[in-house]
Amino acid sequence: MKLIEGMQSAMGLDRTGWARHANPWSVYTRYSVLPLFVLAVWSRDWLGWGSLIPVILVVIWARVNPHLFPPPASTRSWAARAVMGERVWINRARVPIPQAHAKWALGLSVLNGCGLIPLTYGLIAKDAGWTACGMAIILIGKSWFLDRMTRLFDDMSDHDTYRDWLRRNPPELKVERGQNRCVIRRFLVAADMPQDARGMPGI
Repeated sequence: MKLIEGMQSAMGLDRTGWARHANPWSVYTRYSVLPLFVLAVWSRDWLGWGSLIPVILVVIWARVNPHLFPPPASTRSWAARAVMGERVWINRARVPIPQAHAKWALGLSVLNGCGLIPLTYGLIAKDAGWTACGMAIILIGKSWFLDRMTRLFDDMSDHDTYRDWLRRNPPELKVERGQNRCVIRRFLVAADMPQDARGMPGI
């Protein structure tokens, strides 16, 4: 758990960071990190030691990605629930989760780890087949893991710690002016959203 908490700290994933990372744009663009990293390492054939530059750029992209987008207006999307499920998983020492979810998460983490074996061999040996095999295992495992995290969050969303994390899309206020209609989106509505739900609460 200390390792995971250390990784969170290194990525700047505090309350605000997690809230921003729940934006679907953050989740889906993060899928680009692994292919870009592979391409950066592969570029050593063309750039030599200069390939360290794209590698560093990919590391920076992975670090800043969770913070680039604003918190989503709604947290009911698949991507947002996957991120919130990850938080529930990380917080399992404080708030226990169903054993079935724990087994799935651990099993899929092992699957991701297995993908590192062909990926590492492929990158060292410059073998496109093994590299692609490793990438496929990792990306499929990541997607499967995230899907299980949505189910974990759905099962835990009634817990007092997580109940206020779900937010609906903001309602629309329609103002009629003759034939012209103005639509105003409200992002914070006191009647529908408690004060502490405006950002995902910290754990």
